[in-house]
Amino acid sequence: MAFSKDELKLNGGIAVITGAGGGIGSGLARRAGQLGMTVIVADIAIDKAEEVTSDIRSTGGKAEAIAVDVSRPEELDRLADYTFTNYGTVRLLVNNAGIETLGFCWEIPAARWESTLNINIHGVVHGVRAFAPRMLAAKEECWIANLSSAGAFGMIPTQAAYIMTKHAVQSFSEGLFLDMKLIGAPIHVCSVIPGLMRTGIFRNGSGAPDADPDRSQLRAYQKAMSEMARDYGMDIKQGSEIIMRKVAAGEFWVTTHPETTARIVAGRIEFLTKESNPEIMPGSKHLLDF
Repeated sequence: MAFSKDELKLNGGIAVITGAGGGIGSGLARRAGQLGMTVIVADIAIDKAEEVTSDIRSTGGKAEAIAVDVSRPEELDRLADYTFTNYGTVRLLVNNAGIETLGFCWEIPAARWESTLNINIHGVVHGVRAFAPRMLAAKEECWIANLSSAGAFGMIPTQAAYIMTKHAVQSFSEGLFLDMKLIGAPIHVCSVIPGLMRTGIFRNGSGAPDADPDRSQLRAYQKAMSEMARDYGMDIKQGSEIIMRKVAAGEFWVTTHPETTARIVAGRIEFLTKESNPEIMPGSKHLLDF
């Protein structure tokens, strides 16, 4: 198995990955294990985290599963305390945990709004707050990767709750990058922007039924996106290899589908420059059929 020169620098280090029990997080955890890292597989679903941990160990890797709810800052503090006390310096932190939420802005229940914001935004913020000071104190080359999205550069109807959190993560990552640069820290900050991947995010926990069980278009959209990801999405293993290679190289923009991301960003620039009204993108126009 070939690794890049940059990836070899991660060998023997400690990696903490949130939301690592499934989706992109599980792929990144397995890849980190292949790179010779000891992986802390953090997830709110401990059974899923243990499955990933078992997979890593079965191929000779080192890993431990830990139950963590990233919406609770104190649990991220405990995770940092435990990891640094028992394993030493964390070289790689991946703030990956996140949930999808579908629904019209005014119909999403308050509890779902709070969960979405707390997991997708505060989970990243408090992950950095809990780990970064100790990573800085170690004075070693380290990496912090936050999961953004191509959605951070646009908007889709019925996905405002999810997409606004990715706008926030993108902005936060840019600010974190600049803060680290200002003090000359040896910490690489990366914004991970996955394209369409077979992660299952549209199958699980989208919140569409909670938002309004009678909204057939939301369920149809969820089904359509799930099928699109299944049929056309990039394999998680392939995507994880691309992400880890770019993260190890210290790239800020970590894209799995650079051409798609470039097209979306170009559209965003045009939208802002022309001060246009928001438009429903072609890929979402089927929502108008319901």
